Amino acid sequence: MAGLLAHARASAVFSTPTINGYKRYRSYSLAPDRAIWGRDNRGVMIRVLGGPNDPATRLENRIGEPAANPYLYMASQILAGLDGIDRALDPGPSADAPYETKASMLPKSLSEAVSRCRRIRSFAARWARSWSTITSNQECRDRALQPRSPDWEQREYFEMF
Repeated sequence: MAGLLAHARASAVFSTPTINGYKRYRSYSLAPDRAIWGRDNRGVMIRVLGGPNDPATRLENRIGEPAANPYLYMASQILAGLDGIDRALDPGPSADAPYETKASMLPKSLSEAVSRCRRIRSFAARWARSWSTITSNQECRDRALQPRSPDWEQREYFEMF
């Protein structure tokens, strides 16, 4: 879990690959806005359901959007989780007040997520930077060329997703 939190901002480019997806990362919206975890709390990025000695205990990673490529999203999450295990990272305490807890904020835009992804240093970093440059930067450029209106997002995403 600690690896998922540590790499949340860089891997957001895979979990939230559309410009529109970042609109939900707002405080008090029952969506995550920062890289934190909590017990059965819908405002955190990683929701832990269950508890000690409960065989049904599981993690719910709430950062992804339905438009994410499941293969890229899962690969980024597996690599982040393994890095957390390899480095024995500590996820910190459970966040009981998720929108008031001091923690790293999730990216506010696809451009910010691409920038974060480019800064990572790992064996998969070159691939991640290349992918983000090819796809996400193109989407940001496409959006920048369009007039500021919700109509563009509907035309761009409605039939595809």
